[in-house]
Amino acid sequence: MTFLNTVGKAQTPMQFSGVNCNGAAVDLYADLDSGKAVILYFFMPSCGSCVPPAQRIQTMANNINALYPGMVKGFAFPFQNVTSCTYTSGWVSSGNLGTLYQPMDSGAAHVANYGGFGMPTVVLLGGSGANKRVIFSSLSFGTSDTTKMRDSILALFSTVGIADLPSELNAFSVYPNPASGLVSINLDLKETVNMIIDVIDIAGKQVAIISTDKQSGMFTKQFNTVGLPSGNYFVRLQANGKTAIQKLTVNH
Repeated sequence: MTFLNTVGKAQTPMQFSGVNCNGAAVDLYADLDSGKAVILYFFMPSCGSCVPPAQRIQTMANNINALYPGMVKGFAFPFQNVTSCTYTSGWVSSGNLGTLYQPMDSGAAHVANYGGFGMPTVVLLGGSGANKRVIFSSLSFGTSDTTKMRDSILALFSTVGIADLPSELNAFSVYPNPASGLVSINLDLKETVNMIIDVIDIAGKQVAIISTDKQSGMFTKQFNTVGLPSGNYFVRLQANGKTAIQKLTVNH
């Protein structure tokens, strides 16, 4: 396999292109520029605990792909450069991971770019052009991280792309959507931000105020749609002079 690697800064996607272990063409930057979310899964060949998280992530990603066909891609890399393509292909096959992950080899430089190796290391990439970025990474993947990744991917595919979010935010998602009851509004903030979160109808009239406080990091606000008539609304986030909007469909 031949790869053209461009080393980026930490937390900046590192380009790879060429062919995967099945001989199919791959190009990370082309995938990102087309709006796809890309999951990189780095494993240790002797790591028996690395397969179950990969399976959970695959289930989550395949559920999203059912709504957004082909928009979530995955690559399985060994954490070093001495594991053969034959082994990686077998690892993907034996773990029933072939519906998401393309087998790759030579992952050492990529692991270093994303901060080192844990068992497993998981990286989620999104954004296009100059806005390509790491939107999730973990050196010790936990069960709750699957939900964080799901919410970040849904935010990437929503009416407000990640490149359009206020600069203080990594992610902003509304789930479930459509909704008939309780809705979770999930945010990932780079810094402490004074914000207003409210709900407006299609005419721009405010129908609910969800939050008017200062927040930082990852957090969730909940809103009950039971009191709203069925129809289309918008969850509006106002932060530091910028506004992001997510469409919310209410079905009772």
